[in-house]
Amino acid sequence: MIDLHMHTTASDGRSTPEGLIAEAAGKGLRVVAVTDHDTTAGVGPAAAAAREAGLICHTGIEITAVADGRDVHMLGYGLDPASTELQGFLGAQREDRRRRLTLIADRLRELGVPIDLDRAVADAGRLAGRSMGRPMAAAALVAAGHVADLREAFDRYLADGRPAFVERRGASPSDVIGIITRAGGIASMAHPGKTGRDELITSMVDAGLQAIEVFHPDHDAVDTGRYQHLARSYGLLVTGGSDYHGIGSGREGAFGRVRLPGADYARLADRLGWQAVTA
Repeated sequence: MIDLHMHTTASDGRSTPEGLIAEAAGKGLRVVAVTDHDTTAGVGPAAAAAREAGLICHTGIEITAVADGRDVHMLGYGLDPASTELQGFLGAQREDRRRRLTLIADRLRELGVPIDLDRAVADAGRLAGRSMGRPMAAAALVAAGHVADLREAFDRYLADGRPAFVERRGASPSDVIGIITRAGGIASMAHPGKTGRDELITSMVDAGLQAIEVFHPDHDAVDTGRYQHLARSYGLLVTGGSDYHGIGSGREGAFGRVRLPGADYARLADRLGWQAVTA
C-alpha cells in the first residue's frame, strides 16, 4: 500500500517522524512520503526509521502558495532537500508563518480569548526547520479552555472569514512550481477538490505542473473521477494519500485507507527514478 501525503511534528502533525513510520508499518503501508508544510526537517529522520522498518520513504513537501489571497497547496516529490534556493525559500516561508501566528494571537487577545504561544514557539525552536502554523493557535485555544477541540477553534476563530483569520502572504503557484522543479522534483497540486481553484490548473500546467492529487480524504467519488479525467486531459501524473496528521487530528479513518494505486505510483516512480513496487 502506498501513501504519499503525511505530516509529522516537523510541521503540524502529531506524530514524530519515527512515530509516523511505526504507525505506517502498523497499517501495512509499504511506500510513504513525508510531506510536511514548508519544511523538509522530518524527511531525514523518517527515512532512517523507514529503512529500519523495511519501508520505502520518499522525499516530499507541501508548500503553501498564494493566489488572490487564498492558499493553494503544492506537493513536491523527489526534490533535493539540500537545494540552496529551496531552503532559502522555505526559510522565508517559515518566517512568514511566525509573523502570521503572532498576528493571530494579537487578534485573539483583542477578541477576549488570549492564548499562550510561548511553549509552541519554544518547541518549534528546538527542531531546526520546524514549520509553525494555525494548528498551534488552535491547540493553544483548546489548552486555554476557550474551545472544546481543534475543529471548534477553526470554525469559530481561525478559518478563512472567521474573526482571527489573517491572510497569508506568499509566492504564486507558478513560482512554487518553478522552485520545486529547479530543486529536481515534480510539483503536484494538492487536494484540488478541497482547494476549489480549478481555474488555476491550466496556468499551472503552463508553468510546469506535472501531477495532480486525485486520491485524498476530502475527495468524494465525483471529485476523484473529475480529477482523474483532468489528469488524463492534461497529461498529468496522479498522486494521492491520506493527508494524515496523527492521532486526534481527524484523519485517522483515512490512514491506511486512502492511498495511491500501484499503477499511478509506477508512472510517478518511472518519472522520478524511484524504486518501483507493486501496491
